[in-house]
Amino acid sequence: MGRPATKKDLLTASAEAYEKLCSIISNLSDKELNTPFDFEGEPSKKEAHWKRDKNPKDVLIHLYEWHRLLLKWVEANLNGESRPFLPEPYNWKSYGKMNVGFWNKHQCTTLAGATELLEKSHSEVMKLAEGFTDEELFSKGVYKWTGNSALGSYFCSNMSSHYNWAIKKLNAHKKNCRNMQ
Repeated sequence: MGRPATKKDLLTASAEAYEKLCSIISNLSDKELNTPFDFEGEPSKKEAHWKRDKNPKDVLIHLYEWHRLLLKWVEANLNGESRPFLPEPYNWKSYGKMNVGFWNKHQCTTLAGATELLEKSHSEVMKLAEGFTDEELFSKGVYKWTGNSALGSYFCSNMSSHYNWAIKKLNAHKKNCRNMQ
């Protein structure tokens, strides 16, 4: 399925990708859970997140924190409080530093804790998306605070697309663990 363009597709893609992510996490072996991520020898993996995240918990926390951004942004703007998606002092050129801040904030969070936080935030984001119409989600210009994008693009980026990013990263880690044997 391509990028969702309807509410139904958004909810379906997000639910399916979330379930797949949960399945991967629950089926990780002790070795996969306890071996730190190591993508150093893979030149195709040069984005900052390949070095930032060290384990499955870090990936789940990243998803959780981005859910929180989405939830706070939508709630504030629907209540008449003009707020950008990224909190100050961050912007789309510096949000990598924000991600590192999320990583630092959760170094004492356990995998079980991260799983619980993500389960709750996923449910909240799904419920929030369910409250919008197709037009509100996928027509540009409905909400001035979404700029030149449709609100649904933010939901896609923070749900199904982000879950697929996490799945790709966890599968790469699993492959690395198999190759270590």
